Amino acid sequence: MTSLDETEFVVRTIAQTAVDNEKYFGDLDSVVGDGDFGYSLARGFEQVLAHWDEFDREDSGTFLLKVAMTITSRIGGTSGPIWGTAFLRTGTALKGKGEASGADVVAGLRAGIEGIKKRGNSDVGDKTLIDALVPAVDALEQSIDAGDDIQTTLDKVAVAARKAADATTGMKALRGRASYSGDRSIGSPDAGAVAVAVLAEKIASSWGTRA
Repeated sequence: MTSLDETEFVVRTIAQTAVDNEKYFGDLDSVVGDGDFGYSLARGFEQVLAHWDEFDREDSGTFLLKVAMTITSRIGGTSGPIWGTAFLRTGTALKGKGEASGADVVAGLRAGIEGIKKRGNSDVGDKTLIDALVPAVDALEQSIDAGDDIQTTLDKVAVAARKAADATTGMKALRGRASYSGDRSIGSPDAGAVAVAVLAEKIASSWGTRA
């Protein structure tokens, strides 16, 4: 079961990690993209942190919907609609569920992934954040089904996300700004996929420190 407190911890970790890694994510994106990914993500999640105490906390889904609204209105470029959609779809799926089960969380994240696919007209194999997010959620579902404890599950998710993000290095970008560079996009990892891995690793490594 996932409580509102746990949802808040995950979102706050994502927000702070996005801010802390602004330069790193931007540098990754500048190799074949337009270099604004780190900046856009950091500015959006700065607003999430700035308005943290104002979000409706009726349940995890409602909370995520409020976060989604902030992200969509504050993050520029293509990142705002993509990340905003992920939080919006996940929040919609979890709205009204006081204590979300593991299956609920997986379903919510899958809804978020489908939203990203439609918004970005992309899928697995196009060298985007989806290439790390889908394997991460697959690992989450498999670990939950296996009856693992939360820490073990988060560790498995982080490992899966990192492995998948690294694998984007050998891929050719078919969507986003990076696709304009053609074969030059081969040889460097996708910034969005790496961001998913970094966020998953931070959530896993800091889970035991939450209050």
